Formats: sequence, structure tokens, C-alpha cells
Amino acid sequence: MLDMPAIRQDLNLVYDLAPNPDLAARMSAEYSRMSRVVSPADWAIHAPYVAAINALKRERNATILAHNYMTPEIYHGIADVVGDSLQLAVEATRTSADVIVQCGVHFMAETSKILNPAKIVLMPDMQAGCSLAESITAEGVEQMRAKYPGAPVVSYVNTTAEVKAASDICCTSSNAVDIIRALDADTIIMTPDQYLAQNVAAQVPEKRIVWWEGSCIVHEQYTAQDIRDFREWNPDTRIITHPECPPEVVAESDFSGSTKGILDYVSAERPARAMLVTECSMASNISDAHPDVEFIGPCNMCPYMKKITLEKVLWSLHTMTTQIEVPSHIADKARLAVQRMIDLSAAKA
Repeated sequence: MLDMPAIRQDLNLVYDLAPNPDLAARMSAEYSRMSRVVSPADWAIHAPYVAAINALKRERNATILAHNYMTPEIYHGIADVVGDSLQLAVEATRTSADVIVQCGVHFMAETSKILNPAKIVLMPDMQAGCSLAESITAEGVEQMRAKYPGAPVVSYVNTTAEVKAASDICCTSSNAVDIIRALDADTIIMTPDQYLAQNVAAQVPEKRIVWWEGSCIVHEQYTAQDIRDFREWNPDTRIITHPECPPEVVAESDFSGSTKGILDYVSAERPARAMLVTECSMASNISDAHPDVEFIGPCNMCPYMKKITLEKVLWSLHTMTTQIEVPSHIADKARLAVQRMIDLSAAKA
């Protein structure tokens, strides 16, 4: 666990990180991308960190990959690439940077390292885990194979390197349907998200999909009754869900898709009011780009994603000590599963 008081003391010996309204004003271009959800006072606090991180990126030849669930000051202030798990995995293979800083959770950093074994991959907080990734092991995959002999294993990218290495191919919420349809098998094992598997199964009825009973601590909290009640109170609001939600929740929504799919839908449809049934930083991060859309609750935060802060990113780049390593015998097998996903997704594009 990081010793934050000691880290804070060390950083303040090197960088001027006191709130700075003058610097904040000079960084108005960065602030304009998040001004709807970040107050001027908060921006004066964030600006010194953003400036220091962006300077260090140039010095280290580093790039920052940030998931859509990062806080706005990370998403808009320091990220070079933002997106869902598939977008970040693809961009990890394209970067010419020497250093990748993963602003997301641990499995994402592992994926970047798997795809870039010669690069340094930094994880600002090693405790930023994932309930889905922790719900299954490589042994669990083998149990499923024994139960359904001959069935290919499709593992969500929200898994550890060991689980990816034990799988045939990976998927994300944005490409899971295409992956399942492309496989030459009648029975397919999906791990570890039972709700994603059930929602995919509804779209691919010609396949028999069996699943591991894992779930996301954010998306499993929503219920169909919640959605019905909200629609009764707010009949003109467009309800948009993530497919990690239970199927009965998805069935009550107007649209369901990955974080990229949600962004594309809002950009195309421009509803007057929208409720995003997913991690609540998603709405914050797209709010300024859609000033004509009113985003309203709910707000379930991922405690793992929120472990990544500007302070920890600065410390990670400053010290270069929070490096991800994946043993080659695991990375080589996991790379096959991830690359198969990327290749199939590219072929479908």
C-alpha cells in the first residue's frame, strides 16, 4: 500500500504543487474541456499537478492511457488516449512511447505490458484492482473446460494475465457479440461476467453460451425496479445502460452498449436528458462535449478506478517505481488471446 503522507512530502520537495489560480488561468484550454463538472477552485488545485505530469511525460517519452471511468482532471487534463478497454488495448500496440502510464485498473496495465513486453508500463496504484478480475482464476477456467469439453473459452479483458493465458480469445463489452458469432462452436464458455454473457446470449440465440458467475460491483447494484421507478418519475429521459448490468436492467433501457458505444450513442442521438446506468465518471467526462444534453443520476462509483489520482500518477512518473511485470511464459500465451481479439475486431471494422 502506498504511503501517501511520505509521497506527498517527497513530491512537494521537487514540485510546486500548491493551489495556483494564476497557473489555472493560463491553462484555460485544458480547463475548458471539464469546466461544466470541475469548479474553478478545484481546477486551481489540479492545475499544478497537470502541468507537472505533462512536463514529465515529455521528459520520459511517456504516454498516458486513461479509461472512460477516470475522473475528469485525469481524463481531460493528462490523458493522451481515452477510451474503453478495447480502444486502450489497441492503442497500446500503436504507441511509440517508451513508457506507458495506465490510468485504469490493474488488469489494463497487465494487458498493456503483455502487448508491449519491451516497454515500461507504470501502474500508479497497484491496489487498483477489479471485482471481475478477482472473481476467477486460471483454475476456474480449467473447471469450466472440464465441465464443457471442447468448448472454446472467451474471457473478458477484465481478467488477470493468468486467466487470459488460459483462454482461447478475449473480448470486451464492445466486441463480445462479434467474437461469439465468429467462433466455430455451438457451445461457448464466457468468463467471468455472468451478466455480459447473458446479455450477449440474448443477441446470439444460435449459440449456447455458458458462463462463470462473476459480476461487476458497480453494475450489479442496479435493478430493473430502479429503472422503472426512474422512468415513471422522468418519462422524457433516455436511459442508457452498460451490458455488465443484469439483463432485466438492460431490458428496461433505451440503449445498451460499451462505454464507447454509450459515447457514440449520445453523440449521435443528442437526447435532451440522459441517464447513464454505469460508473458515474462516464457522464462527467462527456458532459462538456455535449452541453445540450442534461446528464442526471444515478452515481455508482468504482472504488478501484478512483484509486488513481493525479498525485499518484505524478509519483509514478517521478520515481518510475510502479512498474508492471508479467512472466514471459504467461505473457506469451495471454498475448495470443488478446491479439486474436484485436485481429478479429479489426477484420470486422
